[in-house]
Amino acid sequence: MPHLDMQPYADGVVMNRDFLRSVFHSMLRARILENKLSSLYKAGKIVGGVYLGRGQEAVSATLGTSLIQGTDFFAPLIRDQAGRTAFGEPLIDCTRTYLGSVEGPMRGRDGNIHRGRPSVGMPAMISHLGAQVPLIAGMLFAKRLQGTLTGRVGATCIGDGATSTGAFHEGLNLAAVERLPMVIVVGNNQFAYSTPNNRQFACADLVEKARGYGVGGFSVDGTDLMACASVIGEAVRRARDGGGPQMVVARLLRLSGHGEHDDGSYVPAEIRGGHYGRDCIEVAMRQLVENNLATVEEILAWQDQFAEEVQRAVAQAQQEDVPDPYQEIWTALSTRFPLSQPNFQ
Repeated sequence: MPHLDMQPYADGVVMNRDFLRSVFHSMLRARILENKLSSLYKAGKIVGGVYLGRGQEAVSATLGTSLIQGTDFFAPLIRDQAGRTAFGEPLIDCTRTYLGSVEGPMRGRDGNIHRGRPSVGMPAMISHLGAQVPLIAGMLFAKRLQGTLTGRVGATCIGDGATSTGAFHEGLNLAAVERLPMVIVVGNNQFAYSTPNNRQFACADLVEKARGYGVGGFSVDGTDLMACASVIGEAVRRARDGGGPQMVVARLLRLSGHGEHDDGSYVPAEIRGGHYGRDCIEVAMRQLVENNLATVEEILAWQDQFAEEVQRAVAQAQQEDVPDPYQEIWTALSTRFPLSQPNFQ
């Protein structure tokens, strides 16, 4: 399968005003939410880790917006708040999880990003690198066995480090052999935690791995909203139209440490100051304004609106009870809510 670099932009995707504005809304809402989470963590209000998607919002939100809620599957990674938001996750699910509310999707059992809503196609995040690739492949294969796969897409985001794991290999190989409608978006942020690309893989570009598996391969500048809209949108379309698995490698840089406990001092200044060190939200703002897709006044109004939404979600979660270990039924969700029951969360 040839390597496809989808720049210049595909006009049919890029000039879709509603699509681009929707993607940007998810990007901006996620950034404001995560800035608040960072502040709460530094104030000692959050137990455990806080992992930010700062710098990866264009990639994540574009993928989430390209999927169909209620039909498709999306397995987010630790930096996918923008994608979660685009795929329909309420802000309150995030704040409840981080603040330990018993009302949250994980009932206060987990303090950060291991949350999901399987009933709406969003499995809980798995920390083991690459594990979501075989998970999505399995979900799609199950739908094929049930005879309900047509028209669906399953997607996940992973980091560059995950492409070196056995789970990535096994899941992608299965998807390729079975020609499952899967999209894998690799955020190549140049460092797997603190390990640089040249100590991870020897190929010139991770997209070369797509050729080895016989799947569609795309490269994109992950800091560029319009490029992401063009490339990721095309990858999702091809998967949905029967083209088999598609892999998109987004070149970018994580604009924070691995987590808020990490200062990222191992990233050289020349990389931070380079092209991929630019802020995708600032790039997106310029693109929307310059292409008459939004005004500065609209963007400022969105900032105020989303900041208010985030504050309400935080305030609500802070007022709710934490789980009582003596009252909690410590069972897996699948045991408590069998799949045959409509209230499975």
